[in-house]
Order: sequence, then C-alpha cells, then structure tokens
Amino acid sequence: MRIHKCIPILAIVIASLACSVFQKAIPGTEASPQTQPATEEQSAALQILESITPEIESAPGATSTETPPSPTAEALPADLPYYPIVDTGQVYCYDDSGSSQPCPTQGQPFFGQDAQYSGNAPSYTDNGDGVINDNVTGLMWQKDPGPKMTYAQAVASEESFDLAGYDDWRLPTIKELYSLILFSGVDPSGMQGTDTSGLAPFIDEAFAFEYGDTAAGERIIDSQWATSTKYVSTTMRGDETDFGVNFADGRIKGYPADKLFFVIYVRGNLGYGVNDFVDNQDGTITDNATKLTWTQNDSGVGLVWKDALNYCERLDYAGISNWRLPNIKELHSIVDYTRSPDTTDSAAINPLFNVTPSINEAGQMDYPFFWSSTTHVNQKSGTGAAYISFGRALGYMNGQWMDVHGAGAQRSDPKSGNPTQWPSGRGPQGDAIRIYNYARCVSGGVSDEILTGGDVDPNVGAGTGLPGAGPGQGLPGLTPSIPQGAPSPAAINACAGLSAGAACSFAAPLIGTVNGNCLEVQTQVLSVLACMPDVIP
Repeated sequence: MRIHKCIPILAIVIASLACSVFQKAIPGTEASPQTQPATEEQSAALQILESITPEIESAPGATSTETPPSPTAEALPADLPYYPIVDTGQVYCYDDSGSSQPCPTQGQPFFGQDAQYSGNAPSYTDNGDGVINDNVTGLMWQKDPGPKMTYAQAVASEESFDLAGYDDWRLPTIKELYSLILFSGVDPSGMQGTDTSGLAPFIDEAFAFEYGDTAAGERIIDSQWATSTKYVSTTMRGDETDFGVNFADGRIKGYPADKLFFVIYVRGNLGYGVNDFVDNQDGTITDNATKLTWTQNDSGVGLVWKDALNYCERLDYAGISNWRLPNIKELHSIVDYTRSPDTTDSAAINPLFNVTPSINEAGQMDYPFFWSSTTHVNQKSGTGAAYISFGRALGYMNGQWMDVHGAGAQRSDPKSGNPTQWPSGRGPQGDAIRIYNYARCVSGGVSDEILTGGDVDPNVGAGTGLPGAGPGQGLPGLTPSIPQGAPSPAAINACAGLSAGAACSFAAPLIGTVNGNCLEVQTQVLSVLACMPDVIP
C-alpha cells in the first residue's frame, strides 16, 4: 500500500457540470459575470454542447437500472468473481521517447505505468483435444481458428460447431475475446517486407495464430478475429459494423460485416463481461464483478500520458490514496457497448459515470479518448500508449472526419507531442491523433507490491534514465492541453466575451475555482476560445 503526502490535487473534474450554459448552479459557487457577448463561433459551440444536458444532469445519484442481473454462480469457483480481468502481460517500463527504462520509483516521471502493477497473471492449459482452458476467467476456447470466414458465416457455423464433445460453443463477445489480448506483442503496422519471424503477436502462444497472408494480397496486420458484438451505431458512411480484436497489431476496431475474420468459439462462464456497478455516493463507483473501484468523474481536461499517470498517482480522494491509471484491459472492462453518441446521446459507459463532453474534430458534440497505463509497442518503439474511445473513434477519410471504428474502439496515441502535426489523422483510416487524452482513475485488483527498477525491453533499448522529482517540489505541474477539438462546455463558457490570452476561471465540483488562460481551440469547422487551466502549483 502506497502512502501519499497530503497535497492539493490541482485537476479538472467534470467541469461540464459547473458550466453556466446549462443554467445549473453548483452549490457554493457562482458563475463569473460576462461583460461582453459571445462570438458567433462561441455560441455555435455552446449550442452543440447544450444537447447533452439530460445526460449530464441524470448522472449524479443515478441508479444502475441498466446493468444486467448477475449470473448464477453454480458453474464458477466459489472464491472467484465472475468477471476477473486477466493482466496485460506487460513486464517492461517505457518513457515517452520510445525508449524502455528501468521502472521508475514514486515521484519520478512515468511512475504508475502498467508493468509496475501485477494482477491476474495469464494462465492457459492445452487440453490436447483442440481446446484451451483459461485458468483465470473459467472460459474454454477453440485453439485453432482455421481458415477465415465472414461474420455471417461465423454466426451460421456456431449452431453446428462441435469440439471435444461439447456442443454449446458460441461466438465470443468483444469482452470475452479481449480477455485473451496480451501487450507483450509488437505492432507491425507500416512494416516493410514480409518476414514476420521477429514479431510477437498480442495473444498467448497456446493459441494457433497467423499474420495476414501477404501472398494473397493481405497486409501483415490482417489478423482480425470476430466477435458477436455489433456496433449499435454505424461507421464510415452508414456501414453496419462488427467489433473485432486484431491480435497482430493489438487493437479493437469496428469492421464492415462482409470482412473476412479469423474465428474461435468459446464456452463456459456466461457471466464474463457483465458489470455490477454500485454508486458509493462518495464520488466513486465500485464494480462488484471485477472488484475495482473507479472515480465517478474524469480528469475534466486532456493530458499527455506522463501527466495522466501522475494525475492518478497523486490523487487522494474519497478516503482512497492508492489510485492509479488503469491498464488497458481494466479500462476496457467499463465500456458499455449498448451505448454510443449516435444512439443514446451518451458516451459508451454506464450512466453512473460522469464523462466530460467535448467537441470533436468534425465539430460534433462528443466524448473523449481515455488513456490507459499500457504502452503500445510499435516496431520496437514505446512511443505510443493504448486508449479507449468512449465517444466516436474518428478518422479522416475522403476529405472529412467520420466515425471509422466505433465508440468502444481501442487504439493508440503518441504519448507526447503536438496533435496539430496530424491534421488529417494517421494510418489507413486517418485515425484522429489527440495526444491530450483524459484520465479516469481506478483502485484495487492488483498486488500491493509495486515493481521498480528491473530490466529493460531488449527489443526497444534503454535511454538515459529518469530524473527524480527532487525534494520539496510537491506535485509536478501538468502540461496545459494543446486543444485539438476537445474542449469542455465549462472551458468554452469561461472564455465567452474574452480574448486569447485573457485570464479565466470556472468552478469544478471537487476543487472549487480553477484558474487558467483562454487559448484558441481549432477544429475542422469551429474556432473557439476555451479556458485551459494553469495547474502548476
């Protein structure tokens, strides 16, 4: 158990609830008087954001009416929760330059990343009959997917599939299949040549795995595996979309229904992936299924990866001091695939959670990407980290921004840098690059022992070491966000009638008045001022 010093937490927490655009006052705070009218662009942005008022107002104190009932425990070990999260398998630490480093100690930059916390170690048993047992989740898996098939073929074959004497196999949900992903893999995206011998897939060697068949015109990364989870909205230009896991490049994306997938079937533990959220009425949410406790509010402002780690590590809230940034599989556990901005006017998460709204690159009301503590190693470099899109997973294609992969997609962003360097996104679908993503902190579910020091990733290499924070420095300052289409309504409203560079402030429910300066926010269709907080202590 870590012991934190008592220090003020200078962060933005669901600032949207304090925004006067909703005409909803927070007890004990007053909106700053506005002496000048808002610009037309400012008004347009606020009008877009007003549409989320019902979602924001219904979140505090809501009851978990949408959570499915817990399954019976007859088929589960008595001492095992029905939704145990398998650890990511990441064992090395990284900085934001691409280097692997000995794992830092508390107070050093990059402390609190995935490899430093150990959870349920992956454990598989090959039964020798074409079936793999997952000893953590209780799920049983088909070992070899065989030839690729379409989603329709996968569904049609499910009924007649028989293996090892069992006939109750099913196409896995996205949460069941994602339980198999391991972040000891290396993403070969953009790789030159066809030799895959030096690569490592994002799945355990117990399973049969193939990269894409380059001789047949496929890319090396074309190893997408099908799930039964369909996107409740559509992607691209209204395409019906199925979620899949890519075990070649380590991502979840929504894919067109006629795509060819690898397919493995699963059986057992029907409760896997079913959340059991409880509002603790103190600003925290506990999932009794995973035994994890979450902050009900998010960081309220975009942060580079290093600062997202620091934000959660320094948090002391609701009587809990051992908050941390979740690893990517923990973060994925709270995605609600029955929700999306286009179908429920909400983020893809249970309404018990508060999510700061934003305006995306297309000028739409949307919700942020959220950082995980997990590094996404790409071609022997650790410059990226994995995130979940709780709003639209935008990409720039055919001259416009659109939802290309669906709310609930898992992709990766550079850990630092300037997002304006990617005005048209990155990759084949022009994935939006934000870099300044949001944070939601978690507690529980890991060993009290925190890994420090140790080896570096031999495939990535070591850098020059991590500087210490030094005595008396307190909380290191968080880097102010370079806005890239993700301002909150409170931040926009605080700069109504002001000019760029002007001092501004707004109220945050947990920390009171937040001060900052008005900076210009650029999107494809809007140019507005937003109050970016000065959080250097």
